[in-house]
Amino acid sequence: MMKTMALTLAAAGMMFGASFTGVITDSGCANGDHKAMGMGTDAQCTVACVKSHGAQYVLYDGKASYTLSDQTTPEKFAAKKVTVTGTLDAKTNTIKVASIAAAK
Repeated sequence: MMKTMALTLAAAGMMFGASFTGVITDSGCANGDHKAMGMGTDAQCTVACVKSHGAQYVLYDGKASYTLSDQTTPEKFAAKKVTVTGTLDAKTNTIKVASIAAAK
């Protein structure tokens, strides 16, 4: 009975996901520091790195960066603090994005 309840709660948690707060940046500058790149603002550098240099959008929470499964929506949030709702795949360090919103 306890095992069934634990599995049910775990499955429910995966269905609804979790919230992750941080800054949208790119995998080339995963800590959000774009000064050395000399490509304009942090937002401009983030978008340019993704579009022109093969980087991916990531969420940097101040300690670690997480690749985002959605590589379209983050563009409008480049260099901004956001809350991403989704599920984390710990093996690939990727958040399967359900939603992205400006952090409050």
